[in-house]
Amino acid sequence: MTDFDTRRRLALEILTHNDRLTRKAGSFLGQCVADRTPLSDRQQEWLEQLANRAGLTVEA
Repeated sequence: MTDFDTRRRLALEILTHNDRLTRKAGSFLGQCVADRTPLSDRQQEWLEQLANRAGLTVEA
């Protein structure tokens, strides 16, 4: 997932569907929504983990 718009939509979906986020996770997702800077591999993995926990599918 390298497309900013796709990443933004996914982060917003996670924020909408997951009410058990930590402050750190919520802050990270806000960054994913607002910042066009590409994610590092580690950040990408975290985003995918958060999506999985929220029951969402990550597009390849």
